[in-house]
Amino acid sequence: MFDRHTFCTKSTLSSADMDLSNMRKKYKGDEECFEENQLTSLDPIKQFGNWFDEATNCPEIGEANAMCIATATKDGRPSARMVLLKGYNNEGFRFFSNYESRKGIELESNPYASLVFYWEPLNRQIRIEGNVEKIPYQASCDYFHSRPKSSQIGAVVSRQSTVVPDRDYLRQKNAELLEKYKDTEVPMPDYWGGYIVKPFLIEFWQGQTNRLHDRIVFTKLKPSEELGEFRHMAEGDWVYQRLSP
Repeated sequence: MFDRHTFCTKSTLSSADMDLSNMRKKYKGDEECFEENQLTSLDPIKQFGNWFDEATNCPEIGEANAMCIATATKDGRPSARMVLLKGYNNEGFRFFSNYESRKGIELESNPYASLVFYWEPLNRQIRIEGNVEKIPYQASCDYFHSRPKSSQIGAVVSRQSTVVPDRDYLRQKNAELLEKYKDTEVPMPDYWGGYIVKPFLIEFWQGQTNRLHDRIVFTKLKPSEELGEFRHMAEGDWVYQRLSP
């Protein structure tokens, strides 16, 4: 009988397949690996801030605050898209959106999300998982009116994720509102506002050329949960450990 664990043969791809197996690049060498003693803080939010500052100061990175946010329906069907981080503190990570968008609807029924920052020139990514809450109305309103007026009007025009006939429809609505609010303040729509992702997991990843990538992950220690093997106490109720790549 053929043992599938004994032989590994090269498959023949059809002409319609695009073989990307040879697309690879060099990351950091082992001498540049990310060791536990290189953590600038045992508070993962402060460690995030250190890496974020390095990404912000890297001229090859256009938007250091660009992040992928993944949400899921109540029955687990995922969706992901890029948004911009608009603030963070010890409580969590803030972004703004239309509450009636696909992500808004999914967060309403399943209030958990995963964030990913990927800074390719630095060979680094940060993964964050947490529960999501809407931020207070006044905080959303303050941010809304700090934006350029054109962006405020764009938020009013766009009933995000809904079907429109064509781009001219959006152009017309935008022109109408530009005229309507040219001399007055744009009211923040009730379907728009901010969210905060309150993390229970933050993972710091650094790529290695030999594919033995560095992964140091911080998690919240649950009440009465034991520390366990290879986990180390961090600040507050955080613990950290190294994961196999």
